[in-house]
Amino acid sequence: MANTAEYTYEDFIKQFYPKSGLDLHYYKQTQMQRRIESFMRTRSFNGYREFLQALNSDAELFDAFFKHLTINVSQFFRDASQWDVLVKQVLPLIVQGKTRLKLWSAGCSSGQEPYSLAIMMREHFPSVSASILATDIDKNILKQAQAGVYRAGDFSSTPPNLLNKYFIAQNNAYQVRPEIQQMVTFQAQNLLTDRFGNDFDFIACRNVVIYFTDDAKAMLYQKFANALRSGGVFFTGSTERCFGTSDYGLHSVFTFFYQKR
Repeated sequence: MANTAEYTYEDFIKQFYPKSGLDLHYYKQTQMQRRIESFMRTRSFNGYREFLQALNSDAELFDAFFKHLTINVSQFFRDASQWDVLVKQVLPLIVQGKTRLKLWSAGCSSGQEPYSLAIMMREHFPSVSASILATDIDKNILKQAQAGVYRAGDFSSTPPNLLNKYFIAQNNAYQVRPEIQQMVTFQAQNLLTDRFGNDFDFIACRNVVIYFTDDAKAMLYQKFANALRSGGVFFTGSTERCFGTSDYGLHSVFTFFYQKR
């Protein structure tokens, strides 16, 4: 007789991993379990077993759930005061006579952050050639990012002169101008399991690691530090702090900004 016992949270995340590539053991259980069960309630599922069976047979449901889990929330120039520090203090520290910079927006969501970086480089350091890698685990959200079309609500922190200069108005939306799109390369990546590139001058990973366990955070911070070149800077989110920075070969230069020694 088939086993029809209800799945536990542990059963669910073990069986979800092969299909999704998302290992939820790295995420804080209380927060993640709450998000999963909230989604289940909105779709009227009675338990993990029933929900998993539906995910395995319904691609649209799976995509909606995956998007719900990966928390794709972003905005152009989010946390404006930090972007001001980036432009006036951090980028000049990194540039220092360089003609090329290699930047990375990790966990880029729908692309507002890497495009913001591209705009800042074009606006304030036009003589510097900047290549920007933008990565996220959600392939569907990356398609939106590559399209470069955004709603008015994405620009609440954007100075009007930059909106007019670097975007093309289209009905009720705005299209990123081609010269900015060409600066950014989008790529699917699982931060926890995939290998990182190296020799980056700047890495931004903001409002991502807050959902991870302490062990996962430590592993990620070390991977980011290893991916920076000497003198490169790591930028975290306003809800995050990188503790034990010296263990990773980093030191704080400004709040939320850490430089590799």
